[in-house]
Amino acid sequence: MKQQHHHGFWHMWGWPVVLGVLTTFGLISALFSDGGLGDILAWIALGVPCVVCVWYGWCRRPSDKAGES
Repeated sequence: MKQQHHHGFWHMWGWPVVLGVLTTFGLISALFSDGGLGDILAWIALGVPCVVCVWYGWCRRPSDKAGES
């Protein structure tokens, strides 16, 4: 029974945790890098969560949103 609860946690919170870790990595990389690879990693790490938010917030069709509720 405990195994099922563990699966439910990661099923619900897996992607938000991944996006949070990616955002944290991007912010730390932007803070401590001085050009070059660190800035590229920061742009990518901060861009992915922004793209995901835009896609889920604005670009999905209304029929996709209606099926979730």
